[in-house]
Amino acid sequence: MNHMKSIRIYLTLAGLATLLTFATTRVSQADPTNPPAAQAPKPSTSQLIDVTEAEKLIASKKVVILDVRTPAEFADGHLAGATNLDFRDPEFQAKLAKLDKSQPYLVHCAIGGRSAKASKVMTKLDFKSVYDLKGGLEAWKKAEKPVEK
Repeated sequence: MNHMKSIRIYLTLAGLATLLTFATTRVSQADPTNPPAAQAPKPSTSQLIDVTEAEKLIASKKVVILDVRTPAEFADGHLAGATNLDFRDPEFQAKLAKLDKSQPYLVHCAIGGRSAKASKVMTKLDFKSVYDLKGGLEAWKKAEKPVEK
């Protein structure tokens, strides 16, 4: 009788070991395209950059320039190639959500307040890469960089 009990215990332990080995193997062979929640990518963040860094980004032609000032401010002068999207527009967030989130954006306003807020909204909307021009258009002008009307 003791011999039969020992065999049952042995078979039970062997079965548990097999299950544990199987489970461990399955975890190590997890789908790399679907990482577990603990390894999920970090949310995007905006990066505050100065005029020199912004000028380099613009020259690379790999950034969309987003001017978040009012249309009247935009008409008075803006960075070449900029797109105007008024931060104060009640539809700002809805319009922003329609933009291509995979593109890198250089965001600016007059002195930096609205662009900082816009950058935060963009990171919450999962934009890939957001650069905020420190000091806004005023810093750009102070550095004697070109503005177009």
